[in-house]
Amino acid sequence: MSKTDPGNYFEDFRLGQVIVHATPRTVTAGDVALYTALYGPRFSLFSSDVFARDCGLETAPVDPLVAFHIVFGKTVPDISLNAVANLGYAEGRLLAPVHPGDTLSAKSEVIGLKENSNGKTGVVYVRTTGTNQRGVAVLSYVRWVMVRKRDPGAVVEGQSVPDLAGAVAAADLVPPPGLDFKRYDFAHAGAPHAFEDYAVGEKIDHVDGMVVEEAEAQMATRLWQNTAKVHFNQFERAKDPSGRRLVYGGVVISTAKALSFNGLQNAGLILAINGGRHVSPYFAGGTVFAWSEILDKADLGHGIGALRLRLVATVDQPCADFPDKDGAGAYAPGVILDFDYWAAVPKRG
Repeated sequence: MSKTDPGNYFEDFRLGQVIVHATPRTVTAGDVALYTALYGPRFSLFSSDVFARDCGLETAPVDPLVAFHIVFGKTVPDISLNAVANLGYAEGRLLAPVHPGDTLSAKSEVIGLKENSNGKTGVVYVRTTGTNQRGVAVLSYVRWVMVRKRDPGAVVEGQSVPDLAGAVAAADLVPPPGLDFKRYDFAHAGAPHAFEDYAVGEKIDHVDGMVVEEAEAQMATRLWQNTAKVHFNQFERAKDPSGRRLVYGGVVISTAKALSFNGLQNAGLILAINGGRHVSPYFAGGTVFAWSEILDKADLGHGIGALRLRLVATVDQPCADFPDKDGAGAYAPGVILDFDYWAAVPKRG
């Protein structure tokens, strides 16, 4: 019996299967520093203990995307080591804040399987839950990933596609305990824009662009202990028509989210991930741009509002004209990400 693990192929999954993922990870200040070095986010709530205390928290939590990437990375050896591509997300909920010193673990349940018509791949749907050292769930999300089959002739029983919610309801959003924006310091946050200043349907061009280099993409992916072959194995990727390694989709999400600071300076705290799609593969060296659309608003009390935001990222395509889908649903050239999330934002009143 081999002591090495080749990872799971599509036919190895079954509906209802629960996988406990290896390697719990203690979050450190080093993770936060590297995250800042790689993506450059400037949201005050995650940057300053003093600012966080003025918002009712004991210390600054880590950016929710740090927790998301760590938990995601735990799942890769079991779920997507043999993936062709990670396809999308739904029903993501941030359930508790994470601070340096917390230890995160992850487990996933297989909730859907669908073989592709080519017989060589299939799509696996999993619901992943990340918990801290006290067994408290800090986040939960669904993702689906295209995985290779080991044997194209293998028959996979019990296939079905889950029925997923289009968005997390505002009533189900869970702000961190104690969070209170009544003393929010707009000057130190970097902009005066409050909940009342945003209108449903409004679009914001985030203006700035950021290139991701090969070394940065590799480091960012290793930081989260993500071992997917498509990101690292150039020997195998040389056989692909692109001839290049894919950049981990989370790198695009975090880069676009950091770019959104220009226009959404006070909307750093993600409360839920309603959905997301990696529209096209991204390869290092292209400049990422982003724009956002306000889809919905909700009042959560304690001076806290919530904006439902659609974040669209492009490569080598500035977003002054808001590149989007056409009437037939086809995305404009250059669009690489379509990400739908709820974020907390202070109210003025």
